[in-house]
Amino acid sequence: MVSKRYVLKRLLLLVPVLFGVASLVFAILHLSPGDPARLIVGQRAPASQVEAVRESLGLNDPLYVQYVRFLLDAAQFQFGESYKVSQGNPVRQVIATRFPVTIELALYGQAIGIMLGIPLGVLSAVKQDSLTDHLTRIGALTGISVPIYWSGPLLILFFSAYLGLFPAGSRIGSTIFLPDTWTLFGKELPLTGIILLDTLLLGRLDAWLSAVHHMFLPSVTIGVYSMALISRMMRSSMLEVVRQDYIRTARAKGQGARITVLKHGFRNAFIPVITVIGIQFGTLLGGAVLTETVFGIGGVGTTLVEAISDSDYPVVQGIVLTFALLFTLVNLAVDLTYSHLDPRIQQ
Repeated sequence: MVSKRYVLKRLLLLVPVLFGVASLVFAILHLSPGDPARLIVGQRAPASQVEAVRESLGLNDPLYVQYVRFLLDAAQFQFGESYKVSQGNPVRQVIATRFPVTIELALYGQAIGIMLGIPLGVLSAVKQDSLTDHLTRIGALTGISVPIYWSGPLLILFFSAYLGLFPAGSRIGSTIFLPDTWTLFGKELPLTGIILLDTLLLGRLDAWLSAVHHMFLPSVTIGVYSMALISRMMRSSMLEVVRQDYIRTARAKGQGARITVLKHGFRNAFIPVITVIGIQFGTLLGGAVLTETVFGIGGVGTTLVEAISDSDYPVVQGIVLTFALLFTLVNLAVDLTYSHLDPRIQQ
């Protein structure tokens, strides 16, 4: 059982982390070259027009004034309007539109990694030094070594261009139209932006199957790395646990190998894997940025790259802080799960 004091302590630790990330992002953006006002009005615009835009955006204010204003707005999750990427639209709207795509890809990658990586790691440990163990280790090492920007195009080339089994370049079939809202008890609600969930909410089986078909290759691309890392971690952790005295005692009492591993060994071996899974989610968010770029899926990663190129400060700040918030919350969930499985951590 996780104590309230421990949860409160962990929540309070999020504040300095987010404050540090916000300060770092603000400093990097405002010390980097490039004038957002000039980018907005164009290179041929007169200086007076550029100055008017700078004044309207508050860029002529002292840096400390801009910094305090930014922190106060960020605390309310307000980042103003986009300068260039989605000019005139609130950054919150930009994030709400693009972020579900990246989250969706990261979740699929994590699901593939957990569902395949854990059983493969256990199997590899139980059958140590067998052919199965060697094949699993070779597969894991390959999965970790191959970067997404190489494996993604390779999968597209083989499964899409050569075999024609899976499409690449969109999240759903081009002939399928989805509305912006769905109905619950007679009330119109906005869709989540997560395509598989939205098609289920709409009760559209044809659209759901199309989305699964289209999202298969991007999900595998991002999931292989996660699967490989979790598999290796699960194997090493399980090998360490099965050598413990209590496992030998259970075996000496005549308990079968499978029951001994699953009943006594798995829980303890799984604890360090939880930490890896949590940290891995942040890595998958970065991997989702690359994956959505390779497969031409418009997500927040593509938007972030575009915003950095255009010195669109509000969009960059909003996206980076959203990433930071999400990452810290995932780590908080991992810490709480970890402490629930091993209460000694709370002391």
